[in-house]
Amino acid sequence: MKRREFGRAVAGITVGAAGGAALPSIQAAETDSAGSITDVQGVKVGHFTESRRPTGCTVLLFEKGATAGVDVRGSAPGTRETDLLNPIDTVQQVQAILLAGGSAFGLDAASGVVRFLDEHRLGYAVGDVVVPIVPAAILYDLEIGDAKIRPTAESGYRACQAATSERVPEGNVGAGAGATIGKMFGPKQAMKSGLGSASIRVGETGIVVGAIVAVNAVGDVLDPKTGKIIAGARKADGGGFMDSMARIREGYGVQAGGANTTIGVVATNVALDKAQATKVAQMAHDGLARTIYPVHTPSDGDTIFAVATGSNAARTNVGAIGALAADVIARAVLRAVMNARGIPGLPSYSDLLSKG
Repeated sequence: MKRREFGRAVAGITVGAAGGAALPSIQAAETDSAGSITDVQGVKVGHFTESRRPTGCTVLLFEKGATAGVDVRGSAPGTRETDLLNPIDTVQQVQAILLAGGSAFGLDAASGVVRFLDEHRLGYAVGDVVVPIVPAAILYDLEIGDAKIRPTAESGYRACQAATSERVPEGNVGAGAGATIGKMFGPKQAMKSGLGSASIRVGETGIVVGAIVAVNAVGDVLDPKTGKIIAGARKADGGGFMDSMARIREGYGVQAGGANTTIGVVATNVALDKAQATKVAQMAHDGLARTIYPVHTPSDGDTIFAVATGSNAARTNVGAIGALAADVIARAVLRAVMNARGIPGLPSYSDLLSKG
């Protein structure tokens, strides 16, 4: 597709539709109108946040099922049931997606999601048996507090019990409870991050594209409108940001290991098949590239799922949905940082902003 044709596709997305220490500020209007992934009909979200240390899990429930795809770009991922999302594989829909802290241990939370869905007879029918399909991705947050405390099957079950279609709580909740950013030069320079959500309503079409992300990146987070860092690796004296990419260009050594990841889900209410959902997941990663520098590194396990509930029957241009997915992922990344609250040793965006 030529660039001009693609621009027209985005403008008419449905067939026949009408067309220093001081931190940079992010326009309040964008924050106020950011929306939530639960604006997509057919999506419920629930968190479990561990009270004993910063960790937890977040579940997205699709009670009527949803077509899904996935794209993994980081080199240190932790996932479950992603192979069956391959377009050539048999299962066509999922009933839930889990995002969790706790590194590989956190994948245990998916068992609780399976139990919840089994109790409600939601899953892939195999004769008289219904098998819940629950892909999952995790992030590493074991360096904060007691590493023996991590999400369990009970955590996943309780997240399901908490799931609603209301606006998603953000910040230090669920999978984002233990998320941090700016770790390329070691934990002492890092900042607190969290979980964010956003959505875009496309004109009068009724089409909605939403996203939810837990941002645990090794890199810095930038505002794509200004190109300025809003959170990331801090200078040793606390007087501003190191600017990870600038330091790399100057030859600074990198200390980060494979203990980072941004994981998320982008959802739309239009109908997509698995191949189309996979393409949307691929394009959604552009939203990470616009806001996280560097991203998709050997130290990250960046994973994005894309789901389509099909509640809107409009015919759509998949490339346009993918472009919107990248946009809404970028907004969700910013919200994850903006809504995080600092903890001892890890200040947040709002902490530094209040200091001016």
